[in-house]
This record gives sequence, C-alpha cells and structure tokens, in this order.
Amino acid sequence: MKSDLPYYVALAATPGIGPVHFKLLIKHFKTAENIWREKEEVLEKVLTPAIFRQFIAFRKSFDVDSYYKKIAAKNVKVITIDDKSYPSILKEISDPPPVLYIKGNLDLGVENRCIAVVGSRKITSYGRQVTEILVGDLVAAGFTIISGLARGVDSLAHKATLENKGKTIAVLGSGVCNIYPPENVSLAENIINNDGAVISEYPLEMLATPGNFPSRNRIISGLSLGVLVTEAGEDSGSLITAGLAGEQGREVFAVPGPIYSGLAKGPAQLIKQGAKLVMNVGDILEELNIDLRSKMLDLREIKGDTEEEQTILDLLRNGPTHIDEIARASKLPASKIGSILSLMEIKGKVKNLGSGSYSLPN
Repeated sequence: MKSDLPYYVALAATPGIGPVHFKLLIKHFKTAENIWREKEEVLEKVLTPAIFRQFIAFRKSFDVDSYYKKIAAKNVKVITIDDKSYPSILKEISDPPPVLYIKGNLDLGVENRCIAVVGSRKITSYGRQVTEILVGDLVAAGFTIISGLARGVDSLAHKATLENKGKTIAVLGSGVCNIYPPENVSLAENIINNDGAVISEYPLEMLATPGNFPSRNRIISGLSLGVLVTEAGEDSGSLITAGLAGEQGREVFAVPGPIYSGLAKGPAQLIKQGAKLVMNVGDILEELNIDLRSKMLDLREIKGDTEEEQTILDLLRNGPTHIDEIARASKLPASKIGSILSLMEIKGKVKNLGSGSYSLPN
C-alpha cells in the first residue's frame, strides 16, 4: 500500500469520485495507481461521462508526487481504509471515507468509547451550561468527544473537553490545513497539542463549502457510539448528524430545553422521533449499557453551584420533597424553583420522582 498511497490520495481527491465510486474502481482495477495510469479509452467504458471528464481534467493538472511531498512537509498523516490504524467503527458505515488526513493523534482505543456532541452555532446560557456539564461528565466516564469545530456547541464541546483534561477529535468540512472558522485556529492547535486530532476526508487546503458539511457529519456520527444534541433549532445541521447516526445504527441523545426557546425545538423534534431524552450523563451511560452511573456520582460530592441550589440540596437531604414544600421552606420565588430544579436534574444533582416530588440522586 505504501507505494500506492500517493495515487490513493490523488484518486480520493478527484472531483466526482466519492466513497462509493472509489470502492468500485479499486475493486475493478485492484490498485489506485492502475486507475490513475489507465488509458482514457478504458476509463471511458467504466466511468459515467461526467465523472470521466472530471477525472481526465484533474489527472492532467494534478502532480501526484508534489502533492504527496506537501502532505509530509505540512506534518500531516494520511491513512486509508485498508490501514490497521483506520478506526474500525468508521468502517461500519455504508460510505466510509477512503482516505483520512490527520493532524494529531486519532487513536480511539480498543473500545472506541466516543460520543459526538453537536448543536446550534448560536448558543444560549442554558445550552452552554448543559453542554459544559454533560461533556465534563462524559470525559470523567472515559469518553472521547467528537465534534465539528463549528461555532457554538461544537467549539464549546471541544473546549469543555480540554478543560476537563479529556481527548477530543475535530472533524472538518475543509482541509486540515485550512481551519474553518478561522477564529478556531488556536482551538485546533490546542486539540492537537493535548493528544487529540483534527481530521478531514478533504484535500489539505480545500475551502469549507456548504456542500461539504452534510458529508462531514457522517464521519462525526460514524466515529461515535452515539450523538448528543444539546441545543439546536429546527433547521440546525446537527439534526442531519443525528439523522445519520440513526441510519448508521448509532444512538441518538437529546437534551430538552425551555419550551419558549427556538433552540429547544431541535432536541424536542428528535425526542418525538425516538431519541433518548437526556437529563444527566446517567441516561447516556444507561442507554449504552455502561455501568458507571454510581461511579460518576461518586466522582464529585454533590454540592450546589449556587446558594439557591445548596438550599434545595439541604432540604432534600431530609428525603423526597414536593416542589411546593421546597418553595415554602426555601423562601425562593416560586417562578424560579422549576427552572432551578430542571437544571439541577440535568447536572445529576437531584432526581425527579414525578408528581412534583424530588430527591437526591441516590
């Protein structure tokens, strides 16, 4: 494969030749070099007219050796679907990328314990809190966090992982030498410098175009055991990722939000369609059959993040308590109690027993 790798990379970079055509061509011609060097009259018989024209034009303009040397000069690693280091979980999807460009360390471990965390490019204070809490707990449970380096939830998921000393992988809709959005160049460097990776199926310096992102999303979900959507509007690209996850046989998780928020509509839609409703990290672990919930709760002593939360926790130490009693005993405004308890439930600090009653988690 080493001698064929430059041609493998060249073929994968050819416009019009996606994963499906790539696989069929390799099956027919055996090696990428054979395809690259084949006579036009032979190629014309196996390629569609449009792809044939694109391939011939690209082959005439593309310098295989120069491009391959450029990859090495940029300190970028390239792996193919035939390499042992190619993520086994990604091979399971119907259209795995034939080539991955990597900056950093893509090693996912033998368990492939990865969760994708995605959402809206705009983010509310609620979405920020939820994302930071759940990512922190997922990292504590040993998960690698996968996301897309986009503005909003994606960037926050990467940052929260790094703040919790975890490993995170950014999957780009551009080349690895053309970070998008540009303000995330330093974030990408931090990911690489902290045992994570920035990866792409696209050529080194390819620009980010709208058409790249839906295709990129299949890799985000394909690398993961499940996709968690923390906050998203009805037309968010993260819903595409969640849809792809379902098609790939991955779990889909969604966090409910305030009913008046437009960015709660995406998760609500997913939950209606059968996604697992997530109030705390235990819901994710339970769905994945990972028995770490009690361990996660033991990892931190349950304390309130605010004076109001601590007041509620102190009341619940006496046993299950109705929300009306919590409001009366705490002297907190009744209008605030519900939202405080909802956020505490997401953090895993309280348990909703139904009928308006709450208790400590265990």
